Amino acid sequence: MVENRPELPWYRRLHWQIFLAMAAGLVAGFVGGEDFASQVAWLGTTFVRLLKMIIVPLVITSITVGVASVGGAGLGRLFGKTLGYYVLSSLLAILVGLFLVNLIRPGVGASIGGAAAQELPELETPASLSDLLLRMIPTNVLRAAAHPDMLSIIFFCILFGAAIASLPETPRRTLVGFFEAAFQAMMRLTSWIIRLAPIGVFGLITNVAGTSGWDAFRALGLYMITIASGLTIHLFVTLPILLLVLGRIRPRIHFRNMVEPLTMAFSTSSSGATLPVTLRAVEKRVGVSNRVSSFVLPMGATVNMDGTALYECAGVLFIAQVMGAELGITQQIVVVITALLASIGAAAVPSAGLVIIFLVLEAVNLRGPEVDLIVGTMLAIDRPLDMYRTAVNVFSDSCGAAIIARSEGESEVDVE
Repeated sequence: MVENRPELPWYRRLHWQIFLAMAAGLVAGFVGGEDFASQVAWLGTTFVRLLKMIIVPLVITSITVGVASVGGAGLGRLFGKTLGYYVLSSLLAILVGLFLVNLIRPGVGASIGGAAAQELPELETPASLSDLLLRMIPTNVLRAAAHPDMLSIIFFCILFGAAIASLPETPRRTLVGFFEAAFQAMMRLTSWIIRLAPIGVFGLITNVAGTSGWDAFRALGLYMITIASGLTIHLFVTLPILLLVLGRIRPRIHFRNMVEPLTMAFSTSSSGATLPVTLRAVEKRVGVSNRVSSFVLPMGATVNMDGTALYECAGVLFIAQVMGAELGITQQIVVVITALLASIGAAAVPSAGLVIIFLVLEAVNLRGPEVDLIVGTMLAIDRPLDMYRTAVNVFSDSCGAAIIARSEGESEVDVE
């Protein structure tokens, strides 16, 4: 429960600060017009550049330590079941988001800061599936990081983390300690940058309101409905089906047992901060053994981000629609694969998904100041979506723990 956390005054809470900044930006943009918007636009541009600055080091440290820290257990049956479930659940979430954004098409005809009027970049289009797989293998890791070629970086980090996990105890502990320390430093830096979000939102919203009017916000509202609908379908349809089919577990009972972690996740927007509460609920209420929960849940807090994966996939297609770019089936496959891999690198901290979305954009060569403007504007509505997708992430982790425990012969899981 959240009662153990020190209660901050409402005006010191980040989501209220962002809401106030958004309201102030709307007023300033509509009253001041384009002249005033051009004077404060640099605030939003600076914030977006700070977000992009931390992408590569955050992903490298997060993925490497997440894969490497599983250690020797990563070679066993439990790791195979855990990874298989997490890949399946994240892929299903992505497909839900892909279907809805192609059905609703929230960005078609929208104009956000004049983005639709810009010259479109040449989109990356792999010639075949084999070409897509070859693109994932970097010939020069440093060049891939500098470019940045995010598919190659993620692929290398997964292999590098697996190699570290297979080392003898002493070198493995040394390398895991180094990357863990680097990851903690990147999380601290990320939290500092996220604290600047109200200033960045003010500059971005003022610019959008002053140049685009209400049209941009109608599109954002439809986009928000699309994401929320996808998360709802995954939470109340897809995951319960997995519970029933894979674990023969009654979803109603599992939801009831997980009320406390879901509340915590929604309040904190952090899978990592919720982990102790999730562990207690899964062991004491769901009935999963410590042997399973202590492996599956910490790994899930690092690599299983269903809600984030859905958000990244749908968000990239929304941006492409606003830009007037039609992504073909091959390009959408690139988006699906990159969103799946990038969700592994989404740190368990608030608003990490907003940082990681730049990775997926790079995979299809959607970049430039107009893209930065759209992503920055999306931040204005990100907080409630971030809270919701974190709850989805945590519930998916708990479903995985219960399903895997059942597969390991723990018959008391979710018994009423």
